[in-house]
Amino acid sequence: MSTHELYTTGPGETVWQVPASGSARFNWEYDGGRERLLALYQKGKDKQWDGNQRIDWDLDVDPYDPLGTPDEVLNLYGTRHWAKLTERDKGDLRRHYTAWQFSQFLHGEQGAMVCAARIVESVPDLDAKFYSATQTMDEARHAEIYGRFLHEKIGMLYPINDNLQGLLGDTLRDSRWDMPYLGMQVLIEGLALAAFGMIRDTTDRPLPKQILSYVMQDEARHVAFGRMALRDYYRQLTDAELREREEFVIEGCYLMRDRIRGVEVLENFGIPRREAEEITENSEFLRLFRKLLFSRIVPCVKDIGLWGERLQKAYLDMGVFDLGDSSLDLLMTQDEELAEALDAERFAAEEAARVAEVEAAIAQGSRTDPS
Repeated sequence: MSTHELYTTGPGETVWQVPASGSARFNWEYDGGRERLLALYQKGKDKQWDGNQRIDWDLDVDPYDPLGTPDEVLNLYGTRHWAKLTERDKGDLRRHYTAWQFSQFLHGEQGAMVCAARIVESVPDLDAKFYSATQTMDEARHAEIYGRFLHEKIGMLYPINDNLQGLLGDTLRDSRWDMPYLGMQVLIEGLALAAFGMIRDTTDRPLPKQILSYVMQDEARHVAFGRMALRDYYRQLTDAELREREEFVIEGCYLMRDRIRGVEVLENFGIPRREAEEITENSEFLRLFRKLLFSRIVPCVKDIGLWGERLQKAYLDMGVFDLGDSSLDLLMTQDEELAEALDAERFAAEEAARVAEVEAAIAQGSRTDPS
C-alpha cells in the first residue's frame, strides 16, 4: 500500500526539495586522524545490525493501544471532551498519538540520514567523514524500521510537523559545515533521544521497546560524535561566531519545544486549533514531558562550549536551565547497556524455549519407543 494512502492528511508533494548550499570538501591526507574519533568509527562499524533480523517483527501490536498508554497522559484527559469519548474513541486517540509520535521519529530519522550524508560531503576532516558514513547507514536503518512499524503495525502516518520541517530546512540551507552537526546531532537528535527514552522506559509492549532500545544504542554514538567534533571546532571560533550559533540553538529549541504538542491529533478529532493549543499548553503531563525532552540537549550544548548569557536566559525561560549539570555520559552509557541487556534477556528466553522443546521431543520419543 502506498504511504500516501496511510497519511491522516495529505503531506503535499512526495519529494521536498531543499536547495543545497556550501562546499563539498575533499581531504588528501589519509594517514592518521583523531584517535577518539577513529575509535568511534571502529565502534560504528562493529555495531552495525540488521533490523529485519535483530527485531522480532512477529510480535503482535494492538494498533489501538500500541504503547500501553494510560488515560492520564492523553491530552484530552480531564477536559470537557473526555466524557464524550467512547472506549473505541479512546483507542482511536491512542492510535493517532502513536502514529503522530512515530511519524515524527520517522521524518526526523530521514532528516538525520540526509544531514549525516551532508556532513560526509562538507566536513573538512577525513576521520569525521569516515564516522559520518557509518552514521548515514544507521539513520537509513532507523528510517526503515520506523516506516515498517507504522505501515505494518499502526497502519497510519502523520505528515512532518511544521516546526520540525522548519528546523530541518534551516539546518540544510546553512552553508557552514558545522550546522548539520548542531541542528541535527545536538538539537533534533537530542530531543528525539529523550522522547525515545521516555517511551522505552514506560511502555510494556515488547516490539516498540525493542525498536526504541536498539535505535537509542546507535544514537548514543551519534551524540558522542557531534559533541567531540563540535567541541574541538568551537574552541577556535570568535565570540561573534559563537553568538551566531547560540542564536541558532535558541531559535531551534523554541521550535522543538513547540513541536511536541501534537495539536494535529486533536484537530483530527474535531477540536479547533486554538482550543487544541490551549489544551496542550495546560496539560500537566505535557509540561513535565517537555522539560524532560531537553535532558539530552542542554548538557550537550553546554559541553560543546555554547553557554553565553542569552542562551542561559532562554533556558531559564523554558525552565530547563538546571539540566545543564546533567551527566550526558551517564545517560549514553545507560542507553548502550539497556540495549545489550534486552538482547541478553531475549536470547536467554529463546534458548530456554529451545531447550524445553528439545527435552519435550526427547520425552515424547521415549514414551513412543516400542523397545
